[in-house]
Amino acid sequence: MDATARSLLIVGALLLLGLVADLVAQRSRWIPRVTLLLVLGIVAGPEVSGVLGAAETEWFPVAATIALAMVGFLIGGEFTTERLRDDGTTVARIAVIGAVLTSAVVVGGLALVGQSAQTALLLGGIAAATAPAATVAVVTESDRPTPLGRLLVAVVAVDDAAALVLFGVLAAFAAGLGPNGGTAGLVGDAVWEIAGGVGLGVVLGIPLAYLTGRIQPGEPTLEEALGAVLVCAGAALWLDVSVLLAAVVMGAVVANLARHHERPFHEIERIEWPFLIVFFLLAGASLEIDALGDVGLVALAYVVLRSAGKVAGGWLGVTMTGGDPLVRRWLGWGLLPQAGVALGLALEATELIPEVAETVLTVTVVTTVVFELAGPPLTRLALTRVAGD
Repeated sequence: MDATARSLLIVGALLLLGLVADLVAQRSRWIPRVTLLLVLGIVAGPEVSGVLGAAETEWFPVAATIALAMVGFLIGGEFTTERLRDDGTTVARIAVIGAVLTSAVVVGGLALVGQSAQTALLLGGIAAATAPAATVAVVTESDRPTPLGRLLVAVVAVDDAAALVLFGVLAAFAAGLGPNGGTAGLVGDAVWEIAGGVGLGVVLGIPLAYLTGRIQPGEPTLEEALGAVLVCAGAALWLDVSVLLAAVVMGAVVANLARHHERPFHEIERIEWPFLIVFFLLAGASLEIDALGDVGLVALAYVVLRSAGKVAGGWLGVTMTGGDPLVRRWLGWGLLPQAGVALGLALEATELIPEVAETVLTVTVVTTVVFELAGPPLTRLALTRVAGD
């Protein structure tokens, strides 16, 4: 078959598989669509059926970069001065405490079970991330608002930003431990990863805020929004800074400066899901089945350690901010879902340190399936217990 025809058929089939996953997930409250897409990707991948071959899985880095830039841009849109003023410092403190404690537990635990310092640091940084979409969806499904539900929605909006900064620091330390690392390089990489990403987001966000939304009053056109996201992703790769962090900052700048915008993120929200479908399917297809036997115990340890870190982090964060004892007990259980941001960080980690790429990516994909299956029901249970049902 002609290569062009095969590529078009496969892209079309991937999008239709995403539609099937959506329909199944809508009819089953217990199977998230992200999990379905990952499993479908594994089955379609070169390790199982071979429908998606090695040539198709090579698309993964490009699809992942675009999807992550979109996710980051939308996350940044949540950081408005109004929201931060309403939530105060309490939410930020809870998110930062939870992220730091989760990473510390995972890094320390994996080191104790014999993993290399690089693997432990990278997986520790990834563990801090949550899945805002999954958590918010469960909260929205609940019939009445609760203190825990309101706090969960606020915390997950901040949680991934804290995780991005933390991952940047830990990944730079991990790179510094490699053969080409060193103390000076380690510190320099950490500073550049964070400061460079923030700087790029600001530089791109300011003109985007003031110049877009003029052709189509009230919101950027699709060309403006998508063009900005792609420029941000490409510039971040070129400058060797975090795509996610740069996109988050760009989104935050637009959200706070574009006062003439009524819906600055509408066009990206409208087209984000097709890119995420391809991203999750190719993530599953990229999984190396043979590596599962080698990382099975690591994945199990990661699930246990991350769960313990999230629960303990939620408890400590609420305790230190003087929150309700019942909310303190259950908050961490609502922060267990793990999805796109974690997979994106895993991809960044594999590009940064190829020596541990197979372990980090395989563990992240496998545990994402676990957390996307178990996380939403546990979030629902926490909401029910706090509501007193």
